[in-house]
Amino acid sequence: MHDSSSWDWISGKKQIADITQWKGKFGYVEEPYVSPDGEKIAAIIKTEDMEFSVCENGTAWESGFDKAWTLRYTPDNRLTALVSDTAEWTVAVNGETWESRFDFVWNPYFSRDGKNIALNAKADDQYVGVINDVPWEQGYPYMANFTASPNGLSSAAVVQTVTFNEGDIITFQKGCYTVAVDGKPWDRNFVNVWDPVFGPDNKTVATQVRTTLYDYTIVVNGELWNQMYSMVWKPGFSPVDGSVTAPVKLKTGWTLAKDGQDIWNGKFVQLWHHSYSADGRNIGAIVAPKFGQWTVAVNGTPWKSMFGDMVSDLVFSPDGTRVACLGKSNDMWTVAVDDTVWDGQYDTIWKPVFSPDGRNVAVKVKKDGRYTVVINGKPIKSTYAALWNPVFSPDGEKMLIRGVEISAGQEKYVREVLPLNQLIG
Repeated sequence: MHDSSSWDWISGKKQIADITQWKGKFGYVEEPYVSPDGEKIAAIIKTEDMEFSVCENGTAWESGFDKAWTLRYTPDNRLTALVSDTAEWTVAVNGETWESRFDFVWNPYFSRDGKNIALNAKADDQYVGVINDVPWEQGYPYMANFTASPNGLSSAAVVQTVTFNEGDIITFQKGCYTVAVDGKPWDRNFVNVWDPVFGPDNKTVATQVRTTLYDYTIVVNGELWNQMYSMVWKPGFSPVDGSVTAPVKLKTGWTLAKDGQDIWNGKFVQLWHHSYSADGRNIGAIVAPKFGQWTVAVNGTPWKSMFGDMVSDLVFSPDGTRVACLGKSNDMWTVAVDDTVWDGQYDTIWKPVFSPDGRNVAVKVKKDGRYTVVINGKPIKSTYAALWNPVFSPDGEKMLIRGVEISAGQEKYVREVLPLNQLIG
């Protein structure tokens, strides 16, 4: 999540970089990435010394590395990369590396404001979490599903606390895995643990576990729900009161439970990827009322619109009154908003974006090898060789489009701000 109020929202087009020149200068140029505000574009390159580095807006970092990957911008427009310096891995931010060095690093996580960076690391055959260059004090022989709190100041992961040999099913069934928060493990182990998630207080952690070969439930800060299920999916937190909900499987089908009690009357063949509106009043989920039929349910009531392949990327409007999702049938994607399916079909569609007032919905789409933006079901006139998600201005009156145009064989990255009424007519 980024604060776009300080960005340049004056209408007009700016050419930020000629990517074709990069390819002529460096020869090796990887996929480019664009900053949230659209003012910068960067890519991993190779220098004349055959070192990896990063080029941003046509200028290469002074530092060179054995290898660089996972190039990403933070929400506050800082450029980061995971880099290997003399066979030791660390993080580079705007060309400056952290002091800590590891055998390997991966899975960077940025806080919502972009100020804090967390990631996985391995050193001396032990796995740890790292936040802002500070690793956990305790490491583990196994780690998975690393995550960080919304403010980026705490981290959690599934860890192995009991070692066992391959084929030692007795020890395995006693429970060898738990969740470590900031490096400290919970007191109880489980047969399996998946997908820890932080609550809005940045302290509470909930996760899905298997307590035996056949029993699943949700654990919050190490405490189990009082109900066991034949299967559960990833839990979520109410943004208002911090209560925990999760999709659970009963004998009659899937439903949504809150703190161990069923809260949706409807039962589904499948229910997952649930999320809350910002005010916590509404809960949406991707559901299958019947086998092979996918849709969205809001507060337990499914839409009438159905998709045969899948549904993904459920999004609430900022005021929580509208819902959008992506739907796929017969290998083609489209968008559904408030149970109304758009006419257009595309090869690929990215996550829907609501305007701040919730009145308009925009998506990035790809069809026949070209990219464009579709607003309220209508594509804009321009198409691009590469494109990033559209961004509405804070007042909802303009849109920032970040794309690569090709003209006379030249690839040029442009940043353009357009009035919304000009785009949608």
